[in-house]
Amino acid sequence: MTLDRPQAPWPYDFLPQVPPFEVTSTDVADGETLPEAHVSGRDVSPQLSWSGFPEETAAFAVTCFDPDAPTGSGWWHWMMLDLDPTVTELATGADLDPPAGVVQLRSDSGKVGFAGAAPPPGDRQHRYIFAVHALKQKLEVPSDASMAVGSFNITFNVLARGLITPVYRNA
Repeated sequence: MTLDRPQAPWPYDFLPQVPPFEVTSTDVADGETLPEAHVSGRDVSPQLSWSGFPEETAAFAVTCFDPDAPTGSGWWHWMMLDLDPTVTELATGADLDPPAGVVQLRSDSGKVGFAGAAPPPGDRQHRYIFAVHALKQKLEVPSDASMAVGSFNITFNVLARGLITPVYRNA
């Protein structure tokens, strides 16, 4: 049974518009169902690669957000901050062994690193927006900061953004 409520708005429609760049993955694809490895209980972060970002990029942030979670504020699944601008790919499971200098914030699940998809059983299909944000500078957000603080700092330092959005439904 699908809950009778409208789909959540696209969150990036409410933020300042920035140029896009390409994000690809060998594990996930736009509009395709997340493989079980990236679901709660396994919690394996997907492989991500990116290109076409601005030359002046000083750092990257990688996030995963579910705007369709029935919370009124969505659900943060992952936030990795301060990736060096020479890093243009994360291997599958990179959250368990992140690049040097990276800060990962605690997800809304309470886990540091990637928290897999976990929509309520019977709920509608959820979108999992994996975003790579090209930043003007390193953010230097403390590791005990909230995802809201991380997102705020990303928003005010973003030069460009690339997205890949797989989906998942817990039947």
